[in-house]
Amino acid sequence: MEPWEGTGPPQRLRSLIAGWRGLGLFWLAVGVVLAAGGVTLQLLGPPGQPAPRPVASAAAPRQEPVPRPAPPVMVAQAKAPRPGRDTPGPVADPDPALLEPAPGSKSDLLPHVAEDGRMPMQVYAAGFDSSTRRPRVGLIMAGIGLNQADSEAAIRTLPGGITLAISPYAANPAKLLTAARAAEHEYLLSLPMEPQGFPVNDAGPQALMTNLPPEQNHARLQAALSHLAGYVGATGALGSLRGERFAALPDQMNPVLNELAARGLLYADPRPGSAQPHGVWGRTVDVLVDEPPSAMAIDDKLAELVRLAREKGSALGLVGVVRPVTTGRIAAWANGLAADGLVLAPVSALVEPPRAGRAQ
Repeated sequence: MEPWEGTGPPQRLRSLIAGWRGLGLFWLAVGVVLAAGGVTLQLLGPPGQPAPRPVASAAAPRQEPVPRPAPPVMVAQAKAPRPGRDTPGPVADPDPALLEPAPGSKSDLLPHVAEDGRMPMQVYAAGFDSSTRRPRVGLIMAGIGLNQADSEAAIRTLPGGITLAISPYAANPAKLLTAARAAEHEYLLSLPMEPQGFPVNDAGPQALMTNLPPEQNHARLQAALSHLAGYVGATGALGSLRGERFAALPDQMNPVLNELAARGLLYADPRPGSAQPHGVWGRTVDVLVDEPPSAMAIDDKLAELVRLAREKGSALGLVGVVRPVTTGRIAAWANGLAADGLVLAPVSALVEPPRAGRAQ
């Protein structure tokens, strides 16, 4: 045994006690520190939430421009097919595609619009340069077929720009029409209609009459239309007669014009001063050239026609009866038109678009 020094514990024991005392003091200090920290935390409260980091506000969603209504698409309106033909040369022969059987008949044929849209007023028109800006002057020579010799002479003598009007009573129309087409004349069918002064002035046994029921007049109209082929349209001029009494009644005349329009035909009204024909490509005559039929009077009327063409841009004259004096004066006049700054135009180049309303 180690010896004791005096009454205290041995030295080794004292050292051991001193070590434990230091360790206790260390942990006591640690506890005090922890306790003080806890008290401090209690006093301060829970840690504050960190201030939100300033974040750039989200950009507002991109505003797409409000689409403006698209401007209306400008679609070309379908124009009513114009009459006429720009290419020069002889008038076309009758085309089977432009003919259809007349109701109740195995042999009679009526003009109509072809399945491909071609119309008689286009296919059978005389050639004319529609781009010309010169004043246009036209002339209808009516009464073709009433006198065979005078009719043949007029077809040979007159320039192709003059339009012919063929009587449905012509005895031998085929020969005349063949000659007319070869000479580059377009032609109209003369419709017999009740004139002023009936019965002294008589338009023949198949005339459209004001005292007949519509069905009978319609049958007569179709009979007249089937008498010829290859014409661009019709006119009320039959020789010196002009069908004034029938044409003056809208209820009678409108069905006729509607029928012509539906068949692709134009109409030339032979009554100066009348309104533009209703519902059909048409034109009203401005001057009656051969009333009276003297050479001097004819020259004066032709001069008036030229004056009107210069004033209005175009004018249309009518010759009612084929006579040698008339044919000669017109041929001489037509030869000087180009030098005077005018152009001779067929009726198909002079007509105006269909007019709404009623015939007058």
